Amino acid sequence: MKTREWLTPGLYGVACGAIAVTVIGFNWGGWVTGGTAQPMATDQSRTEVVTALTSICLDQSKRDPQLAERIVLLKAASSYERGDLVLKNGWATMPGTTEGNRLVAIACADKVGV
Repeated sequence: MKTREWLTPGLYGVACGAIAVTVIGFNWGGWVTGGTAQPMATDQSRTEVVTALTSICLDQSKRDPQLAERIVLLKAASSYERGDLVLKNGWATMPGTTEGNRLVAIACADKVGV
């Protein structure tokens, strides 16, 4: 079977173009594989949930009758102890749960102690 003379260079052009588009897309176009996208989505959703629950924590802290004394203790504590204080105060325990969320407590401590 005889092929036309333009077919071989055309197929080489298609192959080279596909490789170029793939390299450009993954390096500079923002394309990712499913294995990379899953952890990215998990991290993003975790961040959004902590942000949403932090507002509940702040509201619970404002309802605390001993807020003034506890803020003084919170400001006096080191940065790594503040989350534990918020957990101990019960501000990071969401309604319907029995245990506090450590990530929410840390985020809440940063905002309450300001």
